Amino acid sequence: MAYETILYDVEDRIATITLNRPEVLNAVSKLMQRELHEAFMSAEQDEQVWTVVVTAAGRGFCPGADVGAISESGKVSYAEPYLASYPQWEPPREATPPFREMAKPIVCAVNGVCCGAGLDLVTTSDIVIASEKATFFDPHVSIGLVSAREMARLSRVLPFNVCMRMALMGKHERMDAQRAYQLGLVSEVVEHERLGERAREIAATINQNAPLAVRGTRLALRKGQGLPLYEAELLAEMYRERVTKTDDALEGPRSFKEKRPPAWKAE
Repeated sequence: MAYETILYDVEDRIATITLNRPEVLNAVSKLMQRELHEAFMSAEQDEQVWTVVVTAAGRGFCPGADVGAISESGKVSYAEPYLASYPQWEPPREATPPFREMAKPIVCAVNGVCCGAGLDLVTTSDIVIASEKATFFDPHVSIGLVSAREMARLSRVLPFNVCMRMALMGKHERMDAQRAYQLGLVSEVVEHERLGERAREIAATINQNAPLAVRGTRLALRKGQGLPLYEAELLAEMYRERVTKTDDALEGPRSFKEKRPPAWKAE
Protein backbone atom coordinates (compact mmCIF):
# COMPACT_ATOMS: atom_id res chain seq x y z
CA MET A 1 0.00 0.00 0.00
CA ALA A 2 1.37 3.42 -1.00
CA TYR A 3 1.29 6.31 1.47
CA GLU A 4 2.34 9.95 1.09
CA THR A 5 3.32 10.82 4.67
CA ILE A 6 4.48 7.52 6.13
CA LEU A 7 6.39 4.41 5.09
CA TYR A 8 4.91 0.96 5.71
CA ASP A 9 6.82 -2.30 5.50
CA VAL A 10 6.16 -5.87 6.61
CA GLU A 11 9.02 -8.34 7.05
CA ASP A 12 9.53 -11.34 9.37
CA ARG A 13 6.09 -10.81 10.94
CA ILE A 14 7.02 -7.23 11.91
CA ALA A 15 5.15 -4.24 10.47
CA THR A 16 7.29 -1.10 10.54
CA ILE A 17 5.51 2.25 10.36
CA THR A 18 7.83 5.21 9.75
CA LEU A 19 6.61 8.80 10.02
CA ASN A 20 8.00 10.40 6.88
CA ARG A 21 7.66 14.19 6.86
CA PRO A 22 11.24 14.98 7.95
CA GLU A 23 11.10 18.51 6.52
CA VAL A 24 8.66 19.43 9.34
CA LEU A 25 10.10 17.02 11.95
CA ASN A 26 7.18 14.68 11.15
CA ALA A 27 4.44 17.02 12.30
CA VAL A 28 1.05 15.34 11.98
CA SER A 29 -1.08 16.65 9.14
CA LYS A 30 -4.68 15.58 8.48
CA LEU A 31 -3.39 13.22 5.79
CA MET A 32 -0.77 11.69 8.09
CA GLN A 33 -3.41 11.19 10.77
CA ARG A 34 -5.56 9.21 8.34
CA GLU A 35 -2.62 7.25 6.97
CA LEU A 36 -1.34 6.35 10.43
CA HIS A 37 -4.75 5.03 11.40
CA GLU A 38 -4.98 3.00 8.18
CA ALA A 39 -1.48 1.58 8.68
CA PHE A 40 -2.09 0.55 12.28
CA MET A 41 -5.37 -1.11 11.38
CA SER A 42 -3.77 -2.84 8.39
CA ALA A 43 -1.12 -4.28 10.70
CA GLU A 44 -3.77 -5.34 13.21
CA GLN A 45 -5.80 -7.15 10.54
CA ASP A 46 -2.86 -8.76 8.73
CA GLU A 47 -2.37 -12.37 9.84
CA GLN A 48 1.28 -12.15 8.76
CA VAL A 49 1.97 -9.39 11.30
CA TRP A 50 2.57 -10.24 14.94
CA THR A 51 4.26 -7.06 16.20
CA VAL A 52 4.31 -3.40 15.12
CA VAL A 53 7.29 -1.02 15.24
CA VAL A 54 6.73 2.72 14.88
CA THR A 55 9.58 5.19 14.33
CA ALA A 56 10.37 8.28 12.24
CA ALA A 57 12.63 9.60 9.50
CA GLY A 58 15.06 12.47 9.90
CA ARG A 59 16.17 14.22 13.08
CA GLY A 60 12.74 14.57 14.67
CA PHE A 61 10.35 11.92 15.93
CA CYS A 62 7.13 13.94 16.08
CA PRO A 63 6.40 17.46 17.37
CA GLY A 64 2.67 16.84 17.39
CA ALA A 65 0.06 18.44 15.18
CA ASP A 66 1.12 20.54 12.21
CA VAL A 67 0.73 24.01 13.77
CA GLY A 68 0.36 25.58 10.34
CA ALA A 69 -2.83 23.61 9.85
CA ILE A 70 -4.46 24.48 13.21
CA SER A 71 -7.52 26.71 12.94
CA GLU A 72 -7.64 30.04 14.78
CA SER A 73 -10.05 28.53 17.29
CA GLY A 74 -7.58 25.76 18.10
CA LYS A 75 -10.30 23.21 17.38
CA VAL A 76 -10.11 20.15 15.19
CA SER A 77 -12.12 20.67 12.03
CA TYR A 78 -14.39 17.99 10.58
CA ALA A 79 -16.04 17.63 7.20
CA GLU A 80 -19.41 16.79 8.76
CA PRO A 81 -21.55 19.00 11.03
CA TYR A 82 -20.35 19.64 14.59
CA LEU A 83 -20.72 16.57 16.87
CA ALA A 84 -22.45 14.64 14.08
CA SER A 85 -20.15 11.61 14.32
CA TYR A 86 -18.74 9.49 17.15
CA PRO A 87 -15.04 10.40 16.57
CA GLN A 88 -15.90 14.02 17.41
CA TRP A 89 -16.86 12.93 20.93
CA GLU A 90 -13.53 11.16 21.43
CA PRO A 91 -10.12 12.74 22.21
CA PRO A 92 -8.45 13.91 18.96
CA ARG A 93 -6.56 11.02 17.35
CA GLU A 94 -3.64 12.86 15.73
CA ALA A 95 -0.63 10.53 16.15
CA THR A 96 -2.39 8.23 18.63
CA PRO A 97 -2.47 4.58 17.56
CA PRO A 98 -5.90 2.96 17.83
CA PHE A 99 -4.43 1.18 20.85
CA ARG A 100 -7.79 0.46 22.46
CA GLU A 101 -8.87 -1.40 19.32
CA MET A 102 -5.64 -3.38 18.88
CA ALA A 103 -4.40 -6.65 20.37
CA LYS A 104 -0.95 -6.69 18.75
CA PRO A 105 1.93 -5.07 20.66
CA ILE A 106 3.53 -1.81 19.52
CA VAL A 107 7.24 -1.03 19.92
CA CYS A 108 8.00 2.70 19.66
CA ALA A 109 11.51 3.90 18.74
CA VAL A 110 11.99 7.62 19.42
CA ASN A 111 14.77 9.01 17.25
CA GLY A 112 14.72 12.73 18.12
CA VAL A 113 12.46 15.57 19.19
CA CYS A 114 9.20 14.28 20.65
CA CYS A 115 6.62 16.69 21.99
CA GLY A 116 2.95 17.58 22.02
CA ALA A 117 0.83 14.94 20.32
CA GLY A 118 4.02 13.04 19.53
CA LEU A 119 3.95 12.03 23.19
CA ASP A 120 0.77 10.05 22.44
CA LEU A 121 2.87 7.49 20.59
CA VAL A 122 5.07 7.15 23.67
CA THR A 123 2.27 6.78 26.21
CA THR A 124 0.13 4.38 24.14
CA SER A 125 2.86 2.10 22.77
CA ASP A 126 3.72 -1.01 24.76
CA ILE A 127 7.53 -0.86 24.72
CA VAL A 128 9.33 2.45 24.16
CA ILE A 129 13.03 2.87 23.44
CA ALA A 130 14.89 6.05 22.59
CA SER A 131 17.95 7.24 20.77
CA GLU A 132 20.49 9.06 22.88
CA LYS A 133 19.49 12.15 20.83
CA ALA A 134 15.82 11.99 21.83
CA THR A 135 14.24 14.85 23.79
CA PHE A 136 10.76 15.15 25.29
CA PHE A 137 8.66 18.20 26.17
CA ASP A 138 5.17 19.63 25.86
CA PRO A 139 4.81 23.09 24.27
CA HIS A 140 1.04 23.60 24.52
CA VAL A 141 0.98 26.38 27.12
CA SER A 142 3.79 28.15 25.24
CA ILE A 143 1.55 28.52 22.18
CA GLY A 144 -1.58 29.44 24.14
CA LEU A 145 -3.25 26.03 24.30
CA VAL A 146 -4.23 23.81 27.22
CA SER A 147 -2.05 20.74 27.61
CA ALA A 148 -4.86 18.23 27.65
CA ARG A 149 -4.96 14.51 26.82
CA GLU A 150 -1.19 14.34 26.26
CA MET A 151 -0.47 15.28 29.86
CA ALA A 152 -3.44 13.30 31.20
CA ARG A 153 -1.82 10.22 29.65
CA LEU A 154 1.69 11.21 30.64
CA SER A 155 0.61 11.67 34.27
CA ARG A 156 -0.12 7.91 34.33
CA VAL A 157 3.49 7.21 33.29
CA LEU A 158 5.63 9.85 35.01
CA PRO A 159 5.54 10.96 38.65
CA PHE A 160 2.74 13.54 38.92
CA ASN A 161 4.98 16.43 39.99
CA VAL A 162 7.37 15.77 37.09
CA CYS A 163 4.46 15.72 34.65
CA MET A 164 2.98 18.91 36.10
CA ARG A 165 6.33 20.67 35.82
CA MET A 166 6.66 19.63 32.18
CA ALA A 167 3.11 20.76 31.42
CA LEU A 168 3.43 24.17 33.09
CA MET A 169 6.96 24.96 31.88
CA GLY A 170 5.99 24.31 28.27
CA LYS A 171 8.74 24.56 25.68
CA HIS A 172 11.16 25.82 28.34
CA GLU A 173 11.45 22.43 30.07
CA ARG A 174 13.02 19.58 28.06
CA MET A 175 13.76 16.06 29.20
CA ASP A 176 16.67 14.23 27.62
CA ALA A 177 16.72 10.52 26.86
CA GLN A 178 18.70 9.55 29.96
CA ARG A 179 16.32 11.39 32.28
CA ALA A 180 13.36 9.78 30.46
CA TYR A 181 14.95 6.39 31.10
CA GLN A 182 15.55 7.14 34.78
CA LEU A 183 11.89 8.09 35.22
CA GLY A 184 10.52 5.13 33.26
CA LEU A 185 9.16 7.04 30.26
CA VAL A 186 11.35 4.84 28.05
CA SER A 187 12.71 1.40 28.89
CA GLU A 188 16.03 1.64 27.04
CA VAL A 189 18.39 4.24 25.54
CA VAL A 190 20.51 3.13 22.59
CA GLU A 191 23.09 4.62 20.28
CA HIS A 192 21.36 6.73 17.66
CA GLU A 193 22.64 4.65 14.74
CA ARG A 194 21.34 1.41 16.30
CA LEU A 195 17.83 2.60 17.13
CA GLY A 196 15.99 0.96 14.23
CA GLU A 197 18.01 -2.23 14.52
CA ARG A 198 17.35 -2.46 18.25
CA ALA A 199 13.61 -1.88 17.80
CA ARG A 200 13.46 -4.77 15.35
CA GLU A 201 15.48 -6.96 17.73
CA ILE A 202 12.92 -6.32 20.45
CA ALA A 203 10.03 -7.03 18.06
CA ALA A 204 11.75 -10.26 16.91
CA THR A 205 12.19 -11.33 20.53
CA ILE A 206 8.51 -10.74 21.22
CA ASN A 207 7.72 -12.82 18.14
CA GLN A 208 9.58 -15.81 19.57
CA ASN A 209 6.72 -16.09 22.07
CA ALA A 210 3.21 -17.42 21.46
CA PRO A 211 1.46 -14.58 19.59
CA LEU A 212 -1.99 -15.12 21.07
CA ALA A 213 -0.54 -15.32 24.57
CA VAL A 214 1.33 -12.07 23.87
CA ARG A 215 -1.88 -10.38 22.72
CA GLY A 216 -3.86 -11.68 25.68
CA THR A 217 -1.16 -10.45 28.05
CA ARG A 218 -1.12 -7.02 26.41
CA LEU A 219 -4.90 -6.74 26.61
CA ALA A 220 -4.97 -7.89 30.23
CA LEU A 221 -2.49 -5.18 31.23
CA ARG A 222 -3.97 -2.44 29.04
CA LYS A 223 -7.60 -3.07 29.94
CA GLY A 224 -6.83 -3.63 33.59
CA GLN A 225 -4.71 -0.52 34.06
CA GLY A 226 -7.59 1.69 35.19
CA LEU A 227 -9.38 -0.95 37.27
CA PRO A 228 -9.13 -1.81 40.96
CA LEU A 229 -6.73 -4.71 41.49
CA TYR A 230 -9.37 -7.40 42.08
CA GLU A 231 -11.31 -6.53 38.91
CA ALA A 232 -8.02 -6.37 36.96
CA GLU A 233 -7.15 -9.86 38.20
CA LEU A 234 -10.52 -11.22 37.07
CA LEU A 235 -10.12 -9.60 33.66
CA ALA A 236 -6.61 -11.04 33.25
CA GLU A 237 -7.87 -14.50 34.16
CA MET A 238 -10.59 -14.19 31.54
CA TYR A 239 -7.96 -13.55 28.86
CA ARG A 240 -5.87 -16.43 30.19
CA GLU A 241 -8.86 -18.77 29.97
CA ARG A 242 -9.57 -17.77 26.38
CA VAL A 243 -6.00 -18.50 25.28
CA THR A 244 -5.98 -21.93 26.93
CA LYS A 245 -8.46 -23.03 24.25
CA THR A 246 -5.99 -22.41 21.40
CA ASP A 247 -3.65 -24.83 19.61
CA ASP A 248 -0.67 -22.71 20.63
CA ALA A 249 -1.50 -23.32 24.30
CA LEU A 250 -1.02 -27.03 23.63
CA GLU A 251 2.07 -26.49 21.47
CA GLY A 252 3.99 -24.74 24.26
CA PRO A 253 4.06 -27.66 26.75
CA ARG A 254 4.38 -30.18 23.90
CA SER A 255 7.49 -28.53 22.45
CA PHE A 256 9.00 -28.26 25.93
CA LYS A 257 8.57 -32.00 26.52
CA GLU A 258 9.94 -32.82 23.06
CA LYS A 259 12.90 -30.46 23.61
CA ARG A 260 12.39 -28.49 20.40
CA PRO A 261 11.50 -24.88 19.52
CA PRO A 262 7.74 -24.27 19.49
CA ALA A 263 6.01 -23.86 16.12
CA TRP A 264 3.51 -21.09 16.85
CA LYS A 265 0.58 -20.73 14.48
CA ALA A 266 -1.48 -17.98 16.17
CA GLU A 267 -4.37 -20.45 16.30
